[in-house]
Amino acid sequence: MSQVRQAAGGGHVVEVPPERLSGWFDRFAERNDGIQATTATPAEVVVTGRNGTAATATVPFPPLDAGLSGGSHSQGTLPPTVRLVVHARRPRRIGLLLVRLGAHSVGIADNGKVIASRTARHLVHGRSAAGGWSQHRFARRRQGQVREALREAAGDVLDVLVPRLAELDAVVLGGDRRALGELRADRRLAVVFSLATPRILDLGEPRRVVLAEAAERARAVEILVRPATTRKSLDSDQ
Repeated sequence: MSQVRQAAGGGHVVEVPPERLSGWFDRFAERNDGIQATTATPAEVVVTGRNGTAATATVPFPPLDAGLSGGSHSQGTLPPTVRLVVHARRPRRIGLLLVRLGAHSVGIADNGKVIASRTARHLVHGRSAAGGWSQHRFARRRQGQVREALREAAGDVLDVLVPRLAELDAVVLGGDRRALGELRADRRLAVVFSLATPRILDLGEPRRVVLAEAAERARAVEILVRPATTRKSLDSDQ
């Protein structure tokens, strides 16, 4: 199933698995009176329907190839949507790093299937509403718990991902942006974050089943769909 969420500014974002991408573009054309224009850059493919609705697909693991030849298109380049489908379906081995203060999960996935992983949970208390010295003591204890949780997460990244970095096409992140930012500041993990894609998966508390979900979602193509009316409204606000 493709995942769908509302987009800031209107429209919606759908995550489409590579195997369903070609059919998705076919259905987009059917729903929007055919295709008026298709453009592509190394980072995105934009398809505009004849009714003005636009679908902007972010290229996973960019850049998108400038052109691929073969088959009936041997005399020229393949259409951008076909190139995107070919690109998205290419087998890849990726690292996964999912972090929240209460847990972390680190793994390696081959074409959407986890082949190595480590997951751990941490005791990190919530913030206290008490005042005075009690609050200060609680805050110090919580800060210590956060440091220990991130230290354990960094250790698992060093054990699971770093020794196999040469095998990886990219690293996909997920979870809490602040916790990920703390790990990014760890110089030992610089080589890991240098392979990280811009996208950060929005996931629940990292567990083995969530890691498996992330491995599949990491391959999906994010497509922002905006009707003509929404696009005109955004243009007028700028």
